Amino acid sequence: LHRASLGEKIIMLSIGEPDLPPPASVLDAAASSMRAGRTRYAHGQGEPETLAAIANHLTRRSGVPVIPEQVLFTAGTQNGLCTALLTLVQVGDEVLVPDPYYATYEGLVAASGATFVSVATRPENNFHVTAQAIEKAITNRTKVLLLNTPSNPTGAVLTQKEIDEIGKVCERHDLWIICDEVYADMTFDVPFCSPFDRPHLRHRTLAVSSISKSHALPGFRAGWIASHLDVTPRLVLVAEAMLFGSQPFIEDALAIALNEKHPEVERLRLAFRERAKAVIDSFESSSSITARMPEGGMFIMLDVRKTNLTGEEFAWQLLEEHNVSVMPGESFGKGGAGHIRIALTVEAEVLRIACDRIRKLSDQLCAEIN
Repeated sequence: LHRASLGEKIIMLSIGEPDLPPPASVLDAAASSMRAGRTRYAHGQGEPETLAAIANHLTRRSGVPVIPEQVLFTAGTQNGLCTALLTLVQVGDEVLVPDPYYATYEGLVAASGATFVSVATRPENNFHVTAQAIEKAITNRTKVLLLNTPSNPTGAVLTQKEIDEIGKVCERHDLWIICDEVYADMTFDVPFCSPFDRPHLRHRTLAVSSISKSHALPGFRAGWIASHLDVTPRLVLVAEAMLFGSQPFIEDALAIALNEKHPEVERLRLAFRERAKAVIDSFESSSSITARMPEGGMFIMLDVRKTNLTGEEFAWQLLEEHNVSVMPGESFGKGGAGHIRIALTVEAEVLRIACDRIRKLSDQLCAEIN
């Protein structure tokens, strides 16, 4: 970012911020709401119309009824995850997290006072966490399982069968499930499934999401937590201590985002899928890098272990020699070692140029080994 600010032409593939425009009607709703005077304090749990919009959105998704009283408006997914953890855990508890994981999860768990415990996944299994691996990591201190589907950084999308198997483990050990679903609208060729949509798991699941990615509105900080009716009042207490309400005009915009069908949402999903395919095509014949098609989200993990560099070493050399910025896999836990993460947030042609540079570096490094 610093080098780009100085005028260098850096291809930025390190930041997960959608590059396509958001729905104009959602922007208009926010502006109209402000002009109408909706700039004062909002209800601590959220505005009634907004909570109803979120509840209806979740009901349409699964067919299992959700009522507004089960929903809390949050300032984005990150705030929702923090609120959920502060509500459920205390010092001495353990939180299980599949590895690789989103980079802020360790900090969130630490802020809650709990202990972070990673659960290994395998690239050969497309980084899908298994019920067996989760059960093996459980101790008498384990309190919460934190899932992310589709996953940032891996693009893994849990199947209904996998969720049900994981759910059985959580039932046996009486664990809470926090599910980060911010990429729920960005699955490619597989359906999105959530433990919150499974009636037998809903009472132990907190579903956290936002319109940051789906509607290309990360700066709006508009999200939610859906939970069991008994849990919501506890969440509200924590949320009010942190924010004391949000911005009514943002909540009004969120309601429009969820109540209406916006072609921009599908356009965004299709763009990321096509860009992912372009990346896969770029490395299809490569002997130095392994690329696996993500099942959803807006990222691809590239395996650079054949170069004998760590992901961090490869990322730095790529930036210094080829002006391409990516995230090292080590930023996302031990499971990301020897990988780099590419954000699909530039046009396909720019992605192809970046991939050519990545392949040039990886081929050069492998040639030096041989």
